[in-house]
Amino acid sequence: MDDKITIIEGPPPVFEPVQDGWALSLGEGPHLPLTVLTRLRTFNGPALVERCYRRWHVNEPIHLQYRNDMGLEEIAPIVAARSIETDDGQLLLLWVQLDPQKVRIELEPGDEDGPASEE
Repeated sequence: MDDKITIIEGPPPVFEPVQDGWALSLGEGPHLPLTVLTRLRTFNGPALVERCYRRWHVNEPIHLQYRNDMGLEEIAPIVAARSIETDDGQLLLLWVQLDPQKVRIELEPGDEDGPASEE
C-alpha cells in the first residue's frame, strides 16, 4: 500500500514537540492539530520519502500506521518527511499531526516547575 508507512516492529514511536516555525504553520483550520516529529530507523529512507512526495503530488494524504503503548493500531497524517544518513544507518524524520484531545504531553524532569524566575 502506498497510502501509508507502517511501523512493523519495535516500540511505539516517540513523538517530540515541534519548535520550528515552518512546521507549526502546517496546522490550519478551526481545530488546530498538534504537529509533532518522530524519528524512525529504516533501511530505505529515500524510498519512503519518495512515497510521501508521490502522494502529495497528486493531492492525496499519506499516513503513519503504528501501535500505541496499549498495542492498539493508530494512524496519523504525515505532513512532512526527510531522510538523513547517520553513523548508525538511515533515519526517517516524519512530521505528523495528532489530535490534541487524544495526546498526553509528558514533561521532561525539571520542566514541571515552569520557567525559572529571578527574585
